[in-house]
Amino acid sequence: MSINETSDLASKTIFTTGEAAEICKISQQTIIRCFDSGRLKGFRVPGSKFRRIPREELMRFMRENNIPTDLLEGGKRRILVVDDDEQIVELFVDVLSRDSRYVIKTATSGYDAGILTEQFKPDLMILDYMLPDINGNVVCATVRKNPALSGMKIIIVSGVVNQEEIEELLKAGADEFVKKPFNIEKLLSRIDTLLEG
Repeated sequence: MSINETSDLASKTIFTTGEAAEICKISQQTIIRCFDSGRLKGFRVPGSKFRRIPREELMRFMRENNIPTDLLEGGKRRILVVDDDEQIVELFVDVLSRDSRYVIKTATSGYDAGILTEQFKPDLMILDYMLPDINGNVVCATVRKNPALSGMKIIIVSGVVNQEEIEELLKAGADEFVKKPFNIEKLLSRIDTLLEG
């Protein structure tokens, strides 16, 4: 497969069984069997026997079966930074965008975070606990209810949380809690570990 074909696949939203097989490095027959048995969801093109598989469904199938998703992601991991403090957002964007492995998007409210999470499908969210419109634990709980986002990691950052609240956040679905002010190097190594895990 050429570089152009690879980048084309990374930007596609609907795949044929042949493309899905190529990405997963398994036979087209296996993809068709998984599709027909319901293990890989999709739809048939009206009036034909052709099967089509949406991107997020292919991603879910690949994660469930431990198939590397690099080809689909163009090798880059997506990070969403959600904080209403401009300086903190700028710090994260500045530090994370130096690393060519990451694509960064930002949001300043829970509402924007919800919309971006659906569109951008981040691998990891760095989430401020105290947002202007909603608390981080509500965002966590909402994300965790969505099966399409089950693989997403969440790091909560906050300066005003006691131990009891930290426990609640972890119960709501956060993978990690980091207290402000934080050591950016330590935080970067946690991001690496969570994304590799």
